[in-house]
Amino acid sequence: MVRAILRNLVSGPIAVQMRRFVVVGAFTAGIQMGLLWLFVDAAGINYLIGATVAIEITIILSYVFNNAWTFEASQNTGTAEYLSGLAKTNLVRGTAIPIQLGVLYALVEWGEVMYLVANAVAIFLSGLYRFALDSQWTWG
Repeated sequence: MVRAILRNLVSGPIAVQMRRFVVVGAFTAGIQMGLLWLFVDAAGINYLIGATVAIEITIILSYVFNNAWTFEASQNTGTAEYLSGLAKTNLVRGTAIPIQLGVLYALVEWGEVMYLVANAVAIFLSGLYRFALDSQWTWG
């Protein structure tokens, strides 16, 4: 499975979309990490609450970038279609929140991993799930 995903990044029918999805994901992951740090270290919010808020903010940001660039061939245009796509991606990515928070919690509480490092791992693992659903349903 991992070999197939890596092969698809180089060639294959979804290679361009997958590369763009990874670029957008890496960019928004950086924003999410910065927001999480601000919420936890600067504002003193619990890391799970801070992560939840940071995730939702980056869900919206990811949708804007993915709709405009990653999935430009099947882009959601017009107000109703755009908002419908935003609702779909929120549903898709919303179902990934428990995955991401679960991995984050497990690594921090049981693995004694720093919350920012744990969040990076959680973003990566939930990203595979999000791409599969977003590419097929939100823009499929």
